[in-house]
Amino acid sequence: MTVKAEVGVFGGSGFYRFLDEVEFVAVDTPYGPPSDRVALGELGGVRVAFLPRHGARHQLPPGAINYRANLWALKELGVSRVLAPAAAGSLQPQVKPGDFVICDQFVDRTRGRADSFFSEGPRVAHVSAADPYCPVLRGLAIATARELGITVHERGTVVVIQGPRFSTRAESRWFSTMGWEVVNMTQYPEVVLARELELCYVNISLITDYDVGLEDHPEVQPVSVAEVEKVLADNNQRVQRLIRALVPRLPAERTCPCATAMQGAFIGG
Repeated sequence: MTVKAEVGVFGGSGFYRFLDEVEFVAVDTPYGPPSDRVALGELGGVRVAFLPRHGARHQLPPGAINYRANLWALKELGVSRVLAPAAAGSLQPQVKPGDFVICDQFVDRTRGRADSFFSEGPRVAHVSAADPYCPVLRGLAIATARELGITVHERGTVVVIQGPRFSTRAESRWFSTMGWEVVNMTQYPEVVLARELELCYVNISLITDYDVGLEDHPEVQPVSVAEVEKVLADNNQRVQRLIRALVPRLPAERTCPCATAMQGAFIGG
C-alpha cells in the first residue's frame, strides 16, 4: 500500500474545510462511498487526510453517515491515527459551552447502524471496547489544549443518541443522573470501527450547548440549531488551532494498544 497520509481528521458540524493546497481524491471502498472526497495535504511535515463527516455541504444526518466507508477510506490511504472533533452537548453544569472534552468512554444508544466490519462473517470477531480511545492521543490532546489556554476536561463519557432529533427532557435527565458528561450523535460506531481497523482514535468534543435535562438550572434553555451554529462559529477556529498544534507532536512510533487491538479477537478460522 502506498501511504498517502499518516493522520486522518474528521470534520464535524461546522468544520468542512481544513487544509490549504490540497489534492482531492475519491476513494472506493467495499462498503460504498464515504461522506465526500478526501482532501490530502500537509501539516508540519505530516501528510494529513481530511474528510468532512457529514459531507462538505452537511448533507448527511448522523444516522445516514457511511461510517464504515469513511474509516475504510482513511485506512486505504495509509492513515494510522484519527483525530475526530465533534460538536456535542453538555449533561453536567460544570461542562460549559465552549469547553473541550477529551472523551474516554462512550455509551451507545443508537440503533440500526452498520457498526462492524465483521457483522456479516465469514470471519467472526469480538473487539474489546473496554478502553475505546487511544491513551497516547488523549494525553497529547489534553496537554496541547492546556498549552493553548483552552478549557479542557481530561475525561468524559459520551452518550451517543440516534438523532436527528435532540433529547427529550426525560432522556436528558436520565443521561445526566447517570453521571455522563457529553451527548452526541456520531461517536458510535465511528470509534469502534477505528478500533477494528487498529487505528489510533481520539475524540475532541466541542461543547456547543447545555442539554435540555439540566432543568434545575433556570438559565438552561432547550437546545436549538441556531444556538449550536453560533457556538460552532465562535469556536471552530480553536478546534482547528488545536489540531494544527497537535499533528506535528504525534510520535513516529505507536506504542499504544491500538495497533494490536484485533489480536485475540477472532474466533475459529
